Amino acid sequence: MKKILSAAVVLAAIAAIAGAKPKAVTLKVGATPEPHAEILKLIQKDLKAQGIKLKIVEFTDYVTPNKALEDGQIDANYFQHLPYLESFNQEQGTHLSNAGGIHIEPIAVYSKKYKSLDELPDGAKIGVPNDPTNEGRALLLLQSAGLITLKDNAGITATPLDIASNPKGLKFTEVEAASVPRILPDVDAAIINGNYAIPAGLNASKDGLFVEGADSPYVNVVAVKVGHENDAAIKALVDALQSAKVREWIQKRYPNGDVIAVF
Repeated sequence: MKKILSAAVVLAAIAAIAGAKPKAVTLKVGATPEPHAEILKLIQKDLKAQGIKLKIVEFTDYVTPNKALEDGQIDANYFQHLPYLESFNQEQGTHLSNAGGIHIEPIAVYSKKYKSLDELPDGAKIGVPNDPTNEGRALLLLQSAGLITLKDNAGITATPLDIASNPKGLKFTEVEAASVPRILPDVDAAIINGNYAIPAGLNASKDGLFVEGADSPYVNVVAVKVGHENDAAIKALVDALQSAKVREWIQKRYPNGDVIAVF
């Protein structure tokens, strides 16, 4: 029985014989400015050499890039850690999947008023992100620092209602993660995500009063719609992000551990 070739295969064969170059694939990837968009810019030429035109679409919040991905406005995004992605799917009914882990951005406690956690007064106002996973992450950090104790059943989505012990009577100001650096002068201390701390000129190792450990499970990932994890362009994107070139750039750009490659 004769095998019938598809039109695409025939056209590809003709183009190959004629020496024509295949049409470049455009890959739209959403990202927050730093470090994500900066890292993506680093691999644009590498992907171009593979026939992939990488278009970086910058966002400044955590919600819009996931909605844009779910709606098909972009092909992937790179800005969030895995617990946030899983929580977002659960809450918003989205169908997003992890295509590959790239780095960790340790969060830290920062203050414009005090130089150590011991100096925090009773009733201190603490700024924290208001989305479930990042607020839980912030509270877990405060627990690690010995400032509060959470209930035994509190996990990564802990809220102030899950605090079992609060010796200093800390009061929490809950705002969108992107806004936490802006309220830092108005509170006694704040827990800020790395991708918002860096543009705000904050360095975790230098400015942080207490920093999350490098063994953090909050790995930043490339997210795609479920079923697209093995698309050729997506795999090429992840491979480029998990390259020695990117790892060396991260180590040079963030020598103090503000960003840590996980590959």
